[in-house]
Parts: sequence; structure tokens; C-alpha cells
Amino acid sequence: MIITRTPLRISLGGGGTDLPSYYREAGGGFLVAAAIDRHVYIAVNRNFDDDLMLKYSSIERVDDPARVEHPLLREALLVAGVPRAVEISSMADVPAGTGLGSSGSFTVGVLRALFSYRRHTISARELANQACEIEMQRLGAPVGKQDPYIAAIGGVTAFSFRPDGEVEIHPVATTDEVRNRLEDNLLLFYTGVRRSAAAELSEQGAGAASAGETRSNLDAVRSLGRASMEVLEKGDLAGFARLMTEQWQRKLERSPTSVHRTVDEWIRCGLDAGAEGGKLVGAGGGGFLLFYAEAKERLRSSMRELGLEEVRFGFDYDGATTIVS
Repeated sequence: MIITRTPLRISLGGGGTDLPSYYREAGGGFLVAAAIDRHVYIAVNRNFDDDLMLKYSSIERVDDPARVEHPLLREALLVAGVPRAVEISSMADVPAGTGLGSSGSFTVGVLRALFSYRRHTISARELANQACEIEMQRLGAPVGKQDPYIAAIGGVTAFSFRPDGEVEIHPVATTDEVRNRLEDNLLLFYTGVRRSAAAELSEQGAGAASAGETRSNLDAVRSLGRASMEVLEKGDLAGFARLMTEQWQRKLERSPTSVHRTVDEWIRCGLDAGAEGGKLVGAGGGGFLLFYAEAKERLRSSMRELGLEEVRFGFDYDGATTIVS
């Protein structure tokens, strides 16, 4: 049996500039993300009935990968060249549609498991590229490249997205003290709202291609992403926290939905309770609030009063790994 463990992620700066509709026209995108120790697990085992048994939120049993209904599983089986005789099961620490990059982590985890099953060595970069190809080219999903890359590579990492689609990887260089303070003082709270990131990004993608205001907004977000990396490397965590809030304000300007206005009220409550900065994580219309707070108890009390559950986490520096082989 092969079991893979693939991290979910939080966006720290520049989110949204990893979409082709933006970086192809704007001279490139830039963002900073962190892999976290909340994971997607994929198990692949030999199926002696010689067909495909797939277990996720549904169960499928088919004799040809082309007949698989789950689009990510179908394309991963085809890309990895596994035609039959396997059983695939999936589990996750956090439900899908909550803004932590679960579809990218799922695709990366399935690919790594299938390639490991075939005893095929694949690099983290190649794994991310294959996952991007599945979601963006083969399935035509209006998603960006951030999620597969941070899931495959792990750590606190910045990415440059070139207009030709190439991705440059920049590990964020911080001292152990700064990295530990960042990890200790970032807090996640679940809003209870779930929405497809693809739906949200589809709307943004259409705007980024045609609306000058959206383009200008994302240009500013890209600058905030670069500034976030700079202040992290300088150890200026108070400055990083302020940039988090600025990024949220840009997102709210770009998408002033009723859900986002409610999120804005929650973030304001968090800031009033002592957080130095706060934002919504991910492209979907709900998901998780991320705060930076050195004084945490007032913030936690405030979020409990709003009915928002905290999800504790640390950073994951391994990326996608095979934990059982």
C-alpha cells in the first residue's frame, strides 16, 4: 500500500496573481504562501479484482479510467498511466471548499501516490506542473498555480509566475526566531462558509481580462505580495500584519459581496480585539479568517462569541510526501 500526505496552505500575500488571466497580461504574478500541517491523505493499493475502486465522498467502481466520474481522479489516472487494478481512498483534515487549497493538494497527493505505486520518481516541481496541467489545461478550471506548487514544495515560499507560465520558486529567508514567532502568532478561524474557489476565480478571471479596475487592484495585490516577502525577511512582523489587512481590503474592493461584507465585520472585530492584522484565506467566498496576533486570548474570545471555531496549525516543511510504501 502507498499512502501520501500532502499539506494544505494559507496565502500570506499576493493571492490572485497566480491566475493565467492575470500574469500573462500583467508581466507576471507574485505571491507568498505557507504549507500547513493540515493534510490530504491518499491511499493506493492493489485491487485484485482488476478494476478501479475509488473511495472519496462517493464510491466508484469502473473498468476504465476514462469512465471515472471524479474529474481529478480520472485525469490523474490517465496522466500517471494506471489503467486498472488499483483501489484509491482519500481523507482530509479539513473539508474541501474552505479556502485552504484542497483541490490542488488532492491532485498533487493522488499523482504522487500513483507515481509511487508505479515506482516512478518525480520531483516536486514536476509534480506541481503535472497537477497544474490537470486542473488548468485538461479540465479547464479557472484556478491558479499557487495551490499545487505550495502543496508539492512546502515551507514558507514565494513564487514568481512569468507571462510564459514558468514558475520561479523563492524560499522565504527568515531566522528561526522570526519563523517561530510567525508560526506562533498566526491564528485560523473557520467561518463555516464554503464555496468553490473555481467559481470565485472564474468571476475574477473574466474581470482581470477586461476590467481596468480589477487589473489595477491585482497590480496592487502583487506589490503587496512582494512587500510581504520583504518584511518577513527583515523580521518586521508588525509590518507583515498591516499588509495582511491591506490585502483583505483589496480583495473586498475587488469582490464586495454580501458574504465578504460579513467577513469584513468579523475581521474588524478581530482587529478591535487586539489582532495586528487579518485577512480571508483563499479565493472562495468563505473559508477561514487568518489573523496575526501576539496577544491571543482576547482575539480567541471575540471569535468564540461570533461562533467561529479556531483550527490550530503549524507550518509543514516537507511538502507532498509518501509516508507508507
